[in-house]
Amino acid sequence: MRTFDLTPFYRSTVGFDRLFNLLDQANGDAPGYPPYNIERTGENAYRISVAVSGFAQDELSIVAKENTLTIKGEKVANENGKDKPEVLYRGIAARAFERAFQLADFVQVKSASLENGLLHVDLVREIPEAKKPRSIPIAASAPSAPVVERAAA
Repeated sequence: MRTFDLTPFYRSTVGFDRLFNLLDQANGDAPGYPPYNIERTGENAYRISVAVSGFAQDELSIVAKENTLTIKGEKVANENGKDKPEVLYRGIAARAFERAFQLADFVQVKSASLENGLLHVDLVREIPEAKKPRSIPIAASAPSAPVVERAAA
């Protein structure tokens, strides 16, 4: 695995902390639990699908803060031992997790749904009108008066 030393950039730049943090995170090993997909569902629409089988809706939380989307899952401990069956083999992971996604500017969470063990988070990029490119009309110049030549007398 290659490692990059970003220290010289930290010393000579101001305001690029977020970019360097993203590069540091991309360089490290990302945890593999829970698995997820990121899909483009339209020109400015995206969907993150996280496999959360075994988690109930109240055991999941989604928080969007600044440009970070954090999805957490934490199993609620069952205090009632009488109704709890004895597990002989546990193949379905039920451990707590936290998965963070960095969002681009102007990307907002539109909705979230839980179906068939998948948590779907729909995102949309809504660029403000002031930030969108606009076409500048070119005005035609006023017609100039015709040049009249005078004959020499």
